[in-house]
Amino acid sequence: MPQGPAFLDLPPRSAKPRLAGLTHVLDKGASLPEVEALLRRASDHIDLWKLGWGTAYLDPDVSEKVVVLAAHGVRACVGGTLLEVAWVQDQTESCLAWAAEAGFDCVEVSNGAVGMPLAEKRRLIGEAARRFTGLSEVGSKDPSVPVYAGAWAEELAGDLAAGATWVLTEGRESGTVGLYRPDGSVREDVAEAAAAAVGLPRLILEAPLKDQQAWLINRFGPEVNIGNVPTSDVIGLEALRLGLRADTVALARRAGRAEVEAEA
Repeated sequence: MPQGPAFLDLPPRSAKPRLAGLTHVLDKGASLPEVEALLRRASDHIDLWKLGWGTAYLDPDVSEKVVVLAAHGVRACVGGTLLEVAWVQDQTESCLAWAAEAGFDCVEVSNGAVGMPLAEKRRLIGEAARRFTGLSEVGSKDPSVPVYAGAWAEELAGDLAAGATWVLTEGRESGTVGLYRPDGSVREDVAEAAAAAVGLPRLILEAPLKDQQAWLINRFGPEVNIGNVPTSDVIGLEALRLGLRADTVALARRAGRAEVEAEA
């Protein structure tokens, strides 16, 4: 991609392939031309691309999408709901075999839609990890299910031990469940417990809304891993990470002061 201007002092940002500061995008059914257009403009800012829910099963261009994503250094991931439905129908092996044939790099294992027992979730994490980069998600999609910071921290750590490479905190597309209260505000105790339990490099915090993304960046820094980012918000999120929006402009101010002090 063409290099942009370089006259500002901005917070340090790792380059791809990166181990921290990941942006995990949620594809809700984008067409292949839409994916190609976004990747031409913003692939430097995208690390993981999840075909949300069970859309990969319906997408007529799924194999082509996976190829295009790989060509831009972006890992394609099967959404966790698809594997949950396969589990309900005793078709998990067929689902994993299909994902491998389609060329997916990553498979997400979750239990937030159908109430899969934790032991089954851990078994599937192990199976997925043998063939893919495994992601696991903690939290229910049902807003009536209570959220306990300690229980989430324990489950996140256990999922890593079972073989997951990254663990995600549930936030859904709406940003009103799991890690978030119904009004969209962050459950600070849950975020802190999750980060302490597994460490920021292994944790992806779903944050579909701008205020949630800004809170996470201001609290944990520009290199926090953020998930379920709408395709339309990729460049906007990168601006948040670099202090180029009012919500995080203090980051740019600090970077500028640090540069001045270094030259003094």
